[in-house]
Amino acid sequence: MEQESKQALIEAKNTDSIAVAFKANAKRKSLGRAIFPYLLILPTLALITLFTFIPTINSAIQSTVKPPRTVQQEAEFVGLKNYLDLFDNNTVIGQEDNFQRVFVNTLVFVAVTVPVCVILAFLLALLLNQKLKLTSIYRTGIFYPVLLPLLSAASIWAFFFADSFGMLNTTLKAIGLPAQGWNRDANWALISIMLVVIWKQTGFYMIFYLAGLQNLPQDIYEAAQLDGASALKRMFNLTIPLLNGTTLFVLVIAGVGAFQTADPLYALGEGNPANRSNLILYFIYQHLNEPRDRGYVYAMTILLLTLLLVFTVFNFIFIERRANYED
Repeated sequence: MEQESKQALIEAKNTDSIAVAFKANAKRKSLGRAIFPYLLILPTLALITLFTFIPTINSAIQSTVKPPRTVQQEAEFVGLKNYLDLFDNNTVIGQEDNFQRVFVNTLVFVAVTVPVCVILAFLLALLLNQKLKLTSIYRTGIFYPVLLPLLSAASIWAFFFADSFGMLNTTLKAIGLPAQGWNRDANWALISIMLVVIWKQTGFYMIFYLAGLQNLPQDIYEAAQLDGASALKRMFNLTIPLLNGTTLFVLVIAGVGAFQTADPLYALGEGNPANRSNLILYFIYQHLNEPRDRGYVYAMTILLLTLLLVFTVFNFIFIERRANYED
C-alpha cells in the first residue's frame, strides 16, 4: 500500500512537471508570436530612422544655428532668427532673393494644380469607365505623359512655349492675338509650369479613380436608376461619397508632389524672371551650396516639411468629417 502511494506521488509530480513545462512552452510561443511582427518591421524602421527621422532632427537643429563664415569661427545659436529672416525685407534672403514671393508662388501653385489635377482625373476616369470604342487607346494616350522622362516632356513643352515658332504663339498669331513670352514673361512663367505639371500628372491620378470606379457595387446604381435618379445625381450622391477614400489618397499624393515640384523648373530653365515662377524646393536647391545660406536652407526645409504635414492632416480631417457627416 505504501509503495502504491509513493508511485502515485511520483506520477503526480511528473504530471505537474509536464504541465509546468507545457505552460512555459506555450508562454514562449506566445511571446514569440507577439515579437515576430516587430522583428519584421525592424529593418524598415531602422532605414526610416536612418534616412528620415535623423536627417529631419538634424535639419531642425541646424535651422536654429548661424553657420560660421570662417574656419576660426564657431556656429552661433540664433533660435528662430533664420525663419524670421526668410520673411524679412531687410535681409538678403528676404529682399534680394525674395523668399516671400517664392513662398506665395508655392501656395498658389499647390492651390491651382492639385484641384485641377484631381477634378480632371476624376472626370476622365468617369468618361473612360464607360463602354466606349477604343477605350484602351484613350486610356493609354492620357496616361502616356506620365511615362515620359522629364527631359522629353520638357522638350515637348519647350517647343510649345518657344517665342517665334512655338505652337501656342503660332496659334495666338493665327487668331489675331499677340504672342506671349511664356518662358520669360513674369506674368506667364508660373502658369507655364502649372500647365506642364497638370499635363504630366493628371493621367497618373486618373488610374486610381479608374480602379476605384471599377470596384464600386453596381447594384446600388441599378437601384438608384430604377428610382429615377439622373446621372448627375448618381455622381454627386453615390460616386463621389463612395470614392472618398480614393479622393483622400489622390489629394495627399498630389499635394505632396506639388509641394515638392522642382524638376520642371530645372528642365525648362525656370525660376526667373524675378523668381516669379520659382518654388520652395527649387529655391532650396539654388541656395544649397551657399555657405552663408546654410541656416536658411535648413529653415526652408523644415518650413516645407511643416507645410506638407499641415496639408496632409487637413485632408485627413476634412475627408473624415465629410464621410461621418454623410453617414
